[in-house]
Amino acid sequence: MAIQNQLDFTEMLGQASKGEMELFPAVWMALEALTSPVVETRRSGIEELVRLNAPRFSSLVAYVLATRISDPDIAIRIEVIQALGEILSPDEDGNLAPEIVRQHLVGTLAQIRQRPIYALLEAAASEDRLDQYVSRLLNACPQAGNTLVDILSDRKMGIMIRKKAAHFLGTVGYLDAIPSLERLVTRLQSRLNGQRAMPFAGSTILEDNELLPVVLDTLSVLQTP
Repeated sequence: MAIQNQLDFTEMLGQASKGEMELFPAVWMALEALTSPVVETRRSGIEELVRLNAPRFSSLVAYVLATRISDPDIAIRIEVIQALGEILSPDEDGNLAPEIVRQHLVGTLAQIRQRPIYALLEAAASEDRLDQYVSRLLNACPQAGNTLVDILSDRKMGIMIRKKAAHFLGTVGYLDAIPSLERLVTRLQSRLNGQRAMPFAGSTILEDNELLPVVLDTLSVLQTP
């Protein structure tokens, strides 16, 4: 779905206060497109909002984007995560997004739980360049550490997702996770010692071998003064 702009973005900024951008037809149409059940329509919506730089100047746009963190289309999710992450950092000129926008976004992110956190990890596992943006989003969610530990400890989860969970525990700095990580290290080492005596262990020992150094690195980061 092609979205037609009725006003140039620069002109829009000149005519509107920071909290009124969503009232313009082009932004409103893009927001509607982002909520569509049709993947192609949602893609056009996020692309247009990013082109207009609307997420950075509208609390409503930032909020709606935050509801799409778990979008089933990975390409849309990647665009959403990058746009949200950029709201929480200075632009190329060193300017911050309006405080009201940042406050609304941080308040929304503080409430996310397992599904969107898993969605963030899945996106980061597919695109390493997203790490900086995912870190910013998780940094706004103090309770995410518990969820990351749960995902990291769950052997039913994919190894790449578990490794990303460990990575973000360290980069964001969830110090409360240290006891859980120490227990996980003990379990992994114990399993590895037992599995080495069982040649049929196969993929299990390979995954534990791959995960253990990542968890140890995370512990080292968190325990460094």
